[in-house]
Amino acid sequence: MAKKNNGKVVNGSIFFTDKEEPESFSISNQFAEHLEFTLVKDRITVTKDDAYYALSLAVRDRMVRRWLRTQREYHIKDPKRVYYLSLEYLMGRLLGNALINLDYYEECRELLKKDGYNLEEIKEYEHDMGLGNGGLGRLAACYLDSMATLQLPAFGYGIRYEYGIFAQEIENGYQVEYADYWLKNGNPWDILRRSLQYRVKFYGRVEKKVYPDGTYYFDWVDTDDVLAVAYDVPVPGYKVKNVNNLRLWQAKAVSDFEFSEFNRGDYVEAVAKKNDSETISKVLYPNDTYVEGKFLRLKQQYFFVSATLQDIIRKFKINHDNWEDFPEKVCIQLNDTHPVVAIPELMRILIDQERLGWEKAWYITTRTFAYTNHTVVPEALEEWNEKIFGELLPRHLQIVYEINRRFLEDVKKNYSADEAVLEKLSIISSGPEKRVRMANLAIVGTFAVNGVAELHTHILKTRIFPDFNKIYPKKFLCVTNGITPRRWIRAANPELSKLITSKIGEEWVRDLSQLKQIENFVDDAAFRKKWREVKMHNRRLLIDYIKNENNIDVNPDSIFDVQVKRFHEYKRQLLNVLHVITLYNRIKDNPKIKMVPRTVIFGGKAAPAYYAAKMVIKLINSVADVVNNDPDVGDKLKVVFLKNYSVTLAEKIIPASDLSEQISVAGLEASGTGNMKFAANGALTIGTMDGANIEIREEVGEENIFIFGLLAEEVVELKAKGYNPRKYYESNPSLKRVIDMIASNYFNPKEPGIFNDMINGLMNVDYYCVFADYQSYIDTQDKVAQEFLNQEEWTKKSIYNVARIGKFSSDRAVSEYAKKIWNVKPVKLNNGNSNHD
Repeated sequence: MAKKNNGKVVNGSIFFTDKEEPESFSISNQFAEHLEFTLVKDRITVTKDDAYYALSLAVRDRMVRRWLRTQREYHIKDPKRVYYLSLEYLMGRLLGNALINLDYYEECRELLKKDGYNLEEIKEYEHDMGLGNGGLGRLAACYLDSMATLQLPAFGYGIRYEYGIFAQEIENGYQVEYADYWLKNGNPWDILRRSLQYRVKFYGRVEKKVYPDGTYYFDWVDTDDVLAVAYDVPVPGYKVKNVNNLRLWQAKAVSDFEFSEFNRGDYVEAVAKKNDSETISKVLYPNDTYVEGKFLRLKQQYFFVSATLQDIIRKFKINHDNWEDFPEKVCIQLNDTHPVVAIPELMRILIDQERLGWEKAWYITTRTFAYTNHTVVPEALEEWNEKIFGELLPRHLQIVYEINRRFLEDVKKNYSADEAVLEKLSIISSGPEKRVRMANLAIVGTFAVNGVAELHTHILKTRIFPDFNKIYPKKFLCVTNGITPRRWIRAANPELSKLITSKIGEEWVRDLSQLKQIENFVDDAAFRKKWREVKMHNRRLLIDYIKNENNIDVNPDSIFDVQVKRFHEYKRQLLNVLHVITLYNRIKDNPKIKMVPRTVIFGGKAAPAYYAAKMVIKLINSVADVVNNDPDVGDKLKVVFLKNYSVTLAEKIIPASDLSEQISVAGLEASGTGNMKFAANGALTIGTMDGANIEIREEVGEENIFIFGLLAEEVVELKAKGYNPRKYYESNPSLKRVIDMIASNYFNPKEPGIFNDMINGLMNVDYYCVFADYQSYIDTQDKVAQEFLNQEEWTKKSIYNVARIGKFSSDRAVSEYAKKIWNVKPVKLNNGNSNHD
């Protein structure tokens, strides 16, 4: 409870230590005051949503004082800082996570209970922030949590999207997209920084001008300008005083409307420019199959990095006036290729505005930026049409060309003059439609390039960028991804957390390697029994959710077989569906068959323009309609598609899962973090030797994971020899039967032919080797079912998965970044107060 007011005056402001907290700052009082004075509600008119909002504001108040102290300490000590640039942050719900990190969850729950409120109910009214789509954004959120917990002087930067990726509905089995207006009821967690606005330029032209001393410079003129307005979200560390910052930019028109147009009565045109400007931060990832979408997406990327660099430089200049100090005080981590336009932007600032020479500017730039690559999928290695790039950012295109010219000259001199090699390395592709290769620019313009798993890094060095690796042999390194145990065990799985803590204490929440101690209880029958009880508790919560959302009755004793992730062909949700149909056929052949019951759960979104992925969603739902309504099947097999997958939904699904599907074709999944989350909650993995599956297998033991399918090098070899999927189809009766059923409209009699493109693609190309891995997958799934029968042994495997997952903590990953790449050190807080932003 709050203690006596022992406030001290510091620089004219009242300052309270955490141990001397004034009565007015108690959660209970602040909660009541926000209900009354911020939301203007009383006991009669208050709703559960009001209670959520007021409580969040009260918790934010508690964080703000630590937040200000943190920024003050960074300002006084002036350490090297890391700035994490990402176009996505999948933060999830913040209330529960903040209370856990502030070590205030239980006390807050009891205080609210006295006031007649239930914390668990209140938490359900929080809408996930619509700032991300998939694993990239969730990884960024985990890293923010770890950076604060490790007390690193760090800032996150992104865009404050008004609409998220989209809200997913399923209509007649098809994915239908609706606007995700996550801000419609406001957001209690972000704070508008009214004084922080930066002008961002687009379009225009470049003029070459001469200084009085005879030197020349380039001036970017006649531009269309937009304002970037800052909103800050506090990010508390776990049981430390540090609260770091996520700064999000929102686009705002330079002027609200053209008054001359308004006076002439053209009201639509008067506000057109304002609307166009503010579209930049309207929606996450516009559809870039259209030219307008491509322009908007590149606008978003430049808008975000331009405002961010202006902000970083402003902070740097508070304490420094020598640009040579910049790389010693600033490290900028580029999370994938989306922020890579920051490289020519910093060059433009240094050359055109700060009047540095090219060599000095390049020296500073290449020692400031580091780049994380997240993919080896060719279409995800971002490229921009040169005309679009040049029209939107004319000065930057000039700089990119000059970077490329100097780079290729150096390559010719020191590595190779072979035209084929030069074309592969060039930042600008050749041909009639030149393109700016952002991954190449990232490699050339940074001091470190890291992969996110051992296999991924090996593929980058040997298959995707082999020549770059030879030119820069020390630049490429690996930092395997990780997840935060605060969100993905402590918050998502409170019952498992309590069981673990009862045996080994709670230090594991900060140091995940401590989980190794629970191996001591593997042979304890009573402990295993409690472990299964926790799983059943989580399972029943999910069963209730499925009943409410999908009206499907699920067998609580079935294997909860789960694949939840973004829909993409390489992730092979399609292979999973083929297994479902195979099981269905076994039941139809013998309705009295004794088999381990199975509930197969899917979740995830397909990009609105990704037709093939959306048709896999349709197939899943078509198969579910048949399987779930066939009396021969009963409760032996159920298929569930949970719509609108999100961080919050993942927190319901993952703790209840028995089997984690990580079945991408080997060599294409960079790492994955879902595989880590499932294993950390006691699910066993079925997967290929791909991404971090390899390292999970090394950690948990090959007897505690189910591996199948071709290896990455075998996939390459198979395709090199001329992969013929039709041979697999013709030689495997089970596979042939499944494919023929889909092709003959068995699951879609009212919509004949809708899966024809899918079948043709599989039969003639099968780029992702679904047919090649089918039988190995089926055999391994049969092994899963057999082992699930022995619940004692399955429980032991589950415990081993959790006990040995310590490597995959985001704390470990961020510590590696800090030591191997960023060269930043922790800053522990001293008492103080400040209004620095």
